[in-house]
Amino acid sequence: MKLVPLFDRVVLKQLVAEETTKSGIVLPGQAKEKPQQAEVIAVGPGGVVDGKEITMQVKAGDQVIYSKYSGTDVEVEEEKYVIVKQSDILAVIQ
Repeated sequence: MKLVPLFDRVVLKQLVAEETTKSGIVLPGQAKEKPQQAEVIAVGPGGVVDGKEITMQVKAGDQVIYSKYSGTDVEVEEEKYVIVKQSDILAVIQ
């Protein structure tokens, strides 16, 4: 099965959360924050959304930082993804 986003939506796969702090303390599962960095898996076609022309600024393979509480979590074939609007993406990591 393949996820194909519509309009200005982007499918992201979260990067793995750190399990230890910089000082070496191991974090239990509940203490780990949801990572805000992800890899772009698929990008919608853009188009007219709410009367505005949207051109997509990211592409598959980009690593991005996105808003902390944005998006919809989905699971497809035991893989977890987040679907966000392009406007929820804050930066591309280069």
